[in-house]
Amino acid sequence: MGVFVFLPLVLPLTAWPVARLAEQHLHPRTATRLLTAVAGVMALCSTLCLALLMVVGTAQLPGNPLPDGWSDPEVRAAVPYDGVAGRAAIPALAVVLVVCTRVVVRHHLVRRRARRALAGHDRGVAVVPDTVPYAYALPGGDRDRVVVTTGLLGVLTGPERRALFAHERAHLAARHHRHLLVAQLAARANPFLLPLRTAVAYSTERWADEDAARSVHDRRVVARAIGKAALVSRAAPAPTLAGLAAPGPVPRRVAALLRPAPTAHSWPPAGTGIGLAAWAAAVGTAVSAMSSANSAVAMIRILHDATFL
Repeated sequence: MGVFVFLPLVLPLTAWPVARLAEQHLHPRTATRLLTAVAGVMALCSTLCLALLMVVGTAQLPGNPLPDGWSDPEVRAAVPYDGVAGRAAIPALAVVLVVCTRVVVRHHLVRRRARRALAGHDRGVAVVPDTVPYAYALPGGDRDRVVVTTGLLGVLTGPERRALFAHERAHLAARHHRHLLVAQLAARANPFLLPLRTAVAYSTERWADEDAARSVHDRRVVARAIGKAALVSRAAPAPTLAGLAAPGPVPRRVAALLRPAPTAHSWPPAGTGIGLAAWAAAVGTAVSAMSSANSAVAMIRILHDATFL
């Protein structure tokens, strides 16, 4: 395995530049998809490497399922830093599994409780009689809903309400909750991926902003709706659900809507700063995947050889 097993743990650092530049120079749709893919792959690779190191750490524990040949000096010499890194990986992997499970459980619990509370409301748009202003998109397959309170509708004009509904429907149509969930899990799996989680949360909102502006044919109306909602509203009940008043740099969202619509590019030009950052993230992701695969194959070979010693 060598040092390759440790590379996926630090290679997320190569994605920091694109996390910062993507929200400024890429179309929000492209930025969301790119950052989600990079975060998801890197998180899987780093978790796999923690699992491989955990195998090393548990090799000498009584009753472990590994073959007896694992204790052979030649076999253990092929595994780097088995004494320190292996044992440290055990609690690290346990923490990753616990916090990721909590994120998934909370996501599903919030969705289930919200659907149960809205059982008597019409499908499509659920207007809740509540003076507390908030709105969010509640995914549910054929039961997708836009949840909004009378408190929020009361502070918006007619055009701004149409912008609100268009924004939330854009979240549902693009399944933004999946991108947000992947980014949340990735940040829990590897703290180096926290900047990507923040960037994905922002880019999904910008994506919905642009879709809403195209739907209502007035970018200023969408900007006013966002500004008003941010002043009076609270966020969605879970960070994996999207809402008009999501926490983040609302002034930047408003400023972006006051400028012309961004041009959609499938991949940024290589000669630009964002292009170089995107390629650095892509290379880092590829190297992370190859390092994880190399370490997994090496571990399998070591375990196979140990069974015959």
